[in-house]
Amino acid sequence: MNKLQKYVFLSLLTAGALILNIIEGMIPLPYIAPGAKLGLSNIVTLSAMVVFGFKDALMIVVIRCILLMLVATNPITFIYSIVSGIVSTIVMGAVLKYFKKLSLIGVSVLGAMAHNASQITVAAIIFENANMYYYMPILSLVSIFTGCFVGFASIFVTDNLNKTLLKLRREV
Repeated sequence: MNKLQKYVFLSLLTAGALILNIIEGMIPLPYIAPGAKLGLSNIVTLSAMVVFGFKDALMIVVIRCILLMLVATNPITFIYSIVSGIVSTIVMGAVLKYFKKLSLIGVSVLGAMAHNASQITVAAIIFENANMYYYMPILSLVSIFTGCFVGFASIFVTDNLNKTLLKLRREV
């Protein structure tokens, strides 16, 4: 795969992550926990990390967060999104690198927990209120379920993305 093909794939993955993030914002989940989301864009992040590597996955996260702010949210939401996106990507990258026996489901759950912990930390800093951390056990429980969903989906996407790239390499 040449550089142009790689950047086209990364651009498509970024666009997919952005679309999933926008769709996710339209799905109401008030009964699970206020503010909880499925983390659909993390399917793209985790899959890109497995197929293309950590740096490319981090680039997708940063660009997605910037585009999301420009298209659908505001600067305050951007702060939550960029910090938690970067932190969860770093955690997932470290887990993939150092704990190779852990499945993508486990990696995803840890990434979801890191995402929620960083969002709570940002909220605690912005509102100058450490009581925000009382919400962490609820979000951690939600992270287990959403992380499992994202992990299963990432396995499916990664397998199919690898097959597509293999076909592309054979044709060139």
